Amino acid sequence: MFSPLIDQLINSLRHLPGVGPKSAQRMALHLLERDREGAQNLSEVLAKAVEHVHRCQQCRTLTEQALCNICSNARRNRKELCIVETPADVIAIETSAVFSGYYFVLLGRLSPIDGIGPKEIGMDVLASRFAEGEIEEVIVATNPTIEGEATAHYISERAKAQGIKVSRIAHGIPIGGELEYVDGGTLAHAISRRQEI
Repeated sequence: MFSPLIDQLINSLRHLPGVGPKSAQRMALHLLERDREGAQNLSEVLAKAVEHVHRCQQCRTLTEQALCNICSNARRNRKELCIVETPADVIAIETSAVFSGYYFVLLGRLSPIDGIGPKEIGMDVLASRFAEGEIEEVIVATNPTIEGEATAHYISERAKAQGIKVSRIAHGIPIGGELEYVDGGTLAHAISRRQEI
């Protein structure tokens, strides 16, 4: 229907999460019809990011330096390590401004059916960090999925073997949520993990 180059642009935009064929088509046409300057800027910045952004040598989040801004910040608490699945999780926790330690990004979660084992999520690197003896508490912040829970259990066993305290982020009913709209699994988890007040 479109010229080959426009089709390529539409197909390229479909690589973005949550972007289907219609959304990709709308984005492509908008950039070409109404915002060519924005399209040019997007292409330049994307090319620079692909060339210069890589993984932090310590926590494995995305950065342009050898160490990200968090890992290079000496004022952070070196005794606490929060383990997350993705760089987006680091951003979410940092936005909350309640954690002042360091991070380790797994870049996924254990999923044997998909061929993702301990090596693929960096457990060898994480085990080395545990063995250094500086970390006193590990906060496991993997998602509350079957794979996330299995990953949390695996990490906790490795950390406890090194004498490190392990905690898990709380899961349950969101603030402002109403019980009648919460799914059964979330409600069951919230009740089974209840805390004394």
